[in-house]
Amino acid sequence: MNSSATTAIGVYGSGAAAFSAPAFETRVPPPAADRVDLQHLTAVFRRRVGVFLAVLLVVLAAGLVLTARQKPSYIARAEVTLNSRPQEVAPASSGERPDPGIPNETFVDTQVSIVTSEANMAAVVDSLGLANQPRFATGRTPSAAREAAFDYVRRNVAVQRISTTYGIGIAFESTDPAEAARIANAFARQYTEGALARKRNEARGTTMLIATRLDQLRQQALADTAAVQRYRFAHNLLSTTQGTLTEQEISAYNQEVAQARAQSAEDSARLDAARRQLAQGASAGGVGETTASAGISALRAQQSQAASELAGLEARYGSLHPDVIRARAATQAINAQISAETQRVLSSLEARARVSQQRLASLSGSLDQSRGTLATNNAAATGLQDLEKRAETSNALYESYLNRYKELTAREGTEAADADLLHPAAVPTKPDSPHVVLNLALSLALGLGLGIAAAFAAEMTFSGLTTGDDIEQRLGVRYLGSIPALESVMRKGGTKVPATALLEDPRSAFTESFRSLRASIAMNTTMARIIAVTSALPDEGKTTTAICLARSMAAAGDDVLLIDGDVRRQGVSRFLRGDESRPGLMEVLRGTATLDEALVIDPATGLSILPLAADVADAPELLTGEEMDRLLDLARSRFHAVLIDTAPVLPIADARLVLGKVDAALVLVRWRKTPEAALRSALRLLPDDRVQLAGVALTRVNMRKQARFGYGDDAFYHSYKGYYA
Repeated sequence: MNSSATTAIGVYGSGAAAFSAPAFETRVPPPAADRVDLQHLTAVFRRRVGVFLAVLLVVLAAGLVLTARQKPSYIARAEVTLNSRPQEVAPASSGERPDPGIPNETFVDTQVSIVTSEANMAAVVDSLGLANQPRFATGRTPSAAREAAFDYVRRNVAVQRISTTYGIGIAFESTDPAEAARIANAFARQYTEGALARKRNEARGTTMLIATRLDQLRQQALADTAAVQRYRFAHNLLSTTQGTLTEQEISAYNQEVAQARAQSAEDSARLDAARRQLAQGASAGGVGETTASAGISALRAQQSQAASELAGLEARYGSLHPDVIRARAATQAINAQISAETQRVLSSLEARARVSQQRLASLSGSLDQSRGTLATNNAAATGLQDLEKRAETSNALYESYLNRYKELTAREGTEAADADLLHPAAVPTKPDSPHVVLNLALSLALGLGLGIAAAFAAEMTFSGLTTGDDIEQRLGVRYLGSIPALESVMRKGGTKVPATALLEDPRSAFTESFRSLRASIAMNTTMARIIAVTSALPDEGKTTTAICLARSMAAAGDDVLLIDGDVRRQGVSRFLRGDESRPGLMEVLRGTATLDEALVIDPATGLSILPLAADVADAPELLTGEEMDRLLDLARSRFHAVLIDTAPVLPIADARLVLGKVDAALVLVRWRKTPEAALRSALRLLPDDRVQLAGVALTRVNMRKQARFGYGDDAFYHSYKGYYA
């Protein structure tokens, strides 16, 4: 035997497999849990770049398809401007609100809302006859067609203030550019001309309403005035500007009574004075009232002349002279005339005094009668005042309506529009949507986001194992190395059979990986000569790894035995493709053949192989029984190393029992294929006190992808692959 076997696999001793498994310990601590490893994140992204690109391309393709299938739409825009200071053609009445002047922000916002009001949109729909178009009218009632057209206009119209100006932009979107311009201009006309027409119709309607009301108020005012006059006549409450006639009569009577009373007093006083003068012996001509009489004055002159003549005649002729007697008689006659005239004056005074008293009494009676009439009139004046107030109210209301009617009539036709059309909408020549560049940008952004999310989601849901760090940190077991997939490291024109490539290119990365695996097993086991190669699940590369590892060790000069322990797959036995009638492992265990009779020698490396024959009916009992123990003891004594290709641990219970008989177990995991949970379950079935676990190795590693991922032991493959021939 070659002494190099000791350094190739481990320290092999003779006798039973007495070993102690060293505790797993790594010299390199795991990365800090609170450290964000950008390299790891980058590696995750690079590992899932396929998912990322697939999602990105799908989103971009979807965006392109939606953009291509989207029907082009056009937006036409009309602009109107508010009249900041409307000019008054006709003067406003005192009752109207004053001009607000420059419109404020609230006013402009209100006008924007008015443009899109239901009344305005309904007017546009009706003016353009949209409800009669086939797309709205087909299969619908007239009311439903109008509602559909209304909804169409409401969905596609957009009105907003132009910056901070008093302009309003009215935009309409449609797949027909001509329709977009037509509806936008219809909104602008409805807001400007339609509003003006509505204002004129409202003013005309107000004028007609006031005219109708005015006629009613005129009839009411006339009726109330006539009622006042009838009441006056009925209650004798006729009046002039100086008051009622009764009041004027009383005033006149008062004046006449005062005058009559004064006159009566005067006449009575004059009569009493004359009587007192006569009673006191005054001559008939000496009464004061007679001095005003012309006749008495003439008689007094004659009396004076006659007395003078009588005195002269008496002085000349004596008292008995006929001339004296005649003169005396003439004087007496004159005195008699004066007395008679005085009596007549007194009689006149008496008559005048009686007349004055009668007139005073008559006037006093008339005054009392007028006062009674006035009292009656005053009682009736309360009803008259109520009627007069009603008449005044009716007349005042009639006058106010009449003034308003005159004002509205004067202002009719002078209404000014609140807004003017600034820029009519032109028929758009370029579609506003679809926005190809914008859609592509959004699709790219969405694709990038979803791609990154999908990449990290795929990584988070990925249950496979990629690197040695995954095995050691997530499972807490020793990592022994990786076996590359042959196609990832194979030279051009090389063979695609792993066992053959191992010998054809001994300096390749594929061959070197088995040398590295041998070294890792040697450094991580103690006194391990019999090693079982197993896996958690089938198709993990277990048989290929066992054959290649055995051939690598045999090619180095070691005396190696490879036992096919997988009675169901018999992968090693199929590799030999020899005589199926020859004895194998089961015959040796049964004792019907010796070990030497069952061995097959690999001519290329001198590797001893113990295959399986076709008859394996009692294989489980033989593999797990004492026969297997005796065979392993024999093999330990004859070979430097014994490799057993066992069945997978999870599905086959026999494999776990076989692992309890060997010195160490090598568990293989298929790169990025075997679920972590499966490996955990397999390791859980291998107790530490029964099975020495050499470690876990990755198989079928794609070195190109692993290096591109940027982390793990194989991340530096591109740096050192030049060492391999």
